[in-house]
Amino acid sequence: MASASNARVLRGQPSHDPRATALRALAMDAVQKANCGHPGAPMGMAEMAVALWGNHLQHNPRDPHWADRDRFVLSNGHASMLLYALLHLTGYDLSLDEIKH
Repeated sequence: MASASNARVLRGQPSHDPRATALRALAMDAVQKANCGHPGAPMGMAEMAVALWGNHLQHNPRDPHWADRDRFVLSNGHASMLLYALLHLTGYDLSLDEIKH
């Protein structure tokens, strides 16, 4: 059975997940600070990324080399800021200074 949040998304209504909002804000700030990159993909993919990383992927920021972790492959390099922001916001050892350079 679909949750109420999923039902809203399926009907075309945004879920306004605060985690996605934080992801978008970090990606925008980092692209602007680095004066390079493409903010469009992280902006558009934020809800999907939060749903995938927050609800489905098995990973552990305290043990990034865990053999049984799921792998996330992001093949469109111009969206790499999405991955960097996800790693930072989910607790991996990636500082804001590293993201913004």
